[in-house]
Amino acid sequence: MADSDATVIAASLDDARAFVAIFERHFDSISRYLRRRLSRVAADDLAAEVFATAFSRRTAYDLSRPDALPWLYGIAANLMRSRARMEERELRALARTGVDRIGVAAADPGAGGSLEPVLAAALLDLGPADREVLLLFALGDLGYEQIAVALGLPVGTVKSRLNRARRRVRHRLNERTLAEEAAHG
Repeated sequence: MADSDATVIAASLDDARAFVAIFERHFDSISRYLRRRLSRVAADDLAAEVFATAFSRRTAYDLSRPDALPWLYGIAANLMRSRARMEERELRALARTGVDRIGVAAADPGAGGSLEPVLAAALLDLGPADREVLLLFALGDLGYEQIAVALGLPVGTVKSRLNRARRRVRHRLNERTLAEEAAHG
C-alpha cells in the first residue's frame, strides 16, 4: 500500500526527492482542472508552478491531512486568483465577441473544452470568490469538504457560495433562453 501524501511530504523534508511522488500522484488532476480553465500551454505552466510552490511550502503542510490534493487545489486557486484580472478580461471579450481565447488558443489546437459566450457572461456576473467555488466544484470535481480545505473556508461558506453561484448562473442562462425564444417566436 502506498504511503499517504502526508507521509511522503514528511519524508521530503529530509529527502527532497521524495516529493516526486506527490507530483506523480496529483499532477494529472491539477493539470486537468487548469486545462479546463486555461489553454493547454498556460495550464501546464501554472500546474508546474503549483508543484514548485507546493515544494517550497511543504514545511507548512498540515501533516494531519493524509490527502494533499485539496491543498494543491488551494495553491492552484490562489495562483488563479492572482491571474483573475486576465481571466475577467478574457471572459468579457468572449461575452462580447463570441471568440473563446480561454478554452482554445490559436497556437494550441489540443486545448481543453471551451466556454460558450452566454456561460462566460454568466460567470462574469459572479464575484471571484463564488466563481472559484463553482469552478472547483464543476471543473475540478471537488466535494464541499475538499473545496473548503483548498480555499481555507468553512464547509458552510462553500455550500452557500456554491448555491448562490448556481442560482445566479441558472438565472442568467434562463434569461438568455427566454430572450432567444422571444426573438424567434
